[in-house]
Amino acid sequence: MTIAISILIGLLAGILSGLIGVGGGVILIPAFIYLFGMTQHQAQGTTLALFLPPIGLLAFLTYYRQGYVNVPVAAFVCIGFFIGGLFGAKFAVAMSNEMLRKVFGVSLFLVSLQLIFSKT
Repeated sequence: MTIAISILIGLLAGILSGLIGVGGGVILIPAFIYLFGMTQHQAQGTTLALFLPPIGLLAFLTYYRQGYVNVPVAAFVCIGFFIGGLFGAKFAVAMSNEMLRKVFGVSLFLVSLQLIFSKT
């Protein structure tokens, strides 16, 4: 059962990632918390483990072949993401589970407001 649910969640997150560019934070973290009973820290750590293999490679290639990837921007953002991830992880593990969940929730809320009310 856990294997089947894990594959199903991964499939859903993969489809949404390829379709609208989301997956880890929006789908996987809540699923890990509510379906697997993980803490916020465990859910975030498990989601970050997915970055290790080239998970988005096939979706990236699909976008790249259509000319929808700005490679220089992606390369430089990747460098910042690599270093920023270290600092973000250090901040996160120092927080209580309750505080981390609130930070996560507020982040999703603010992003949703930006997407809903943005004119561009």
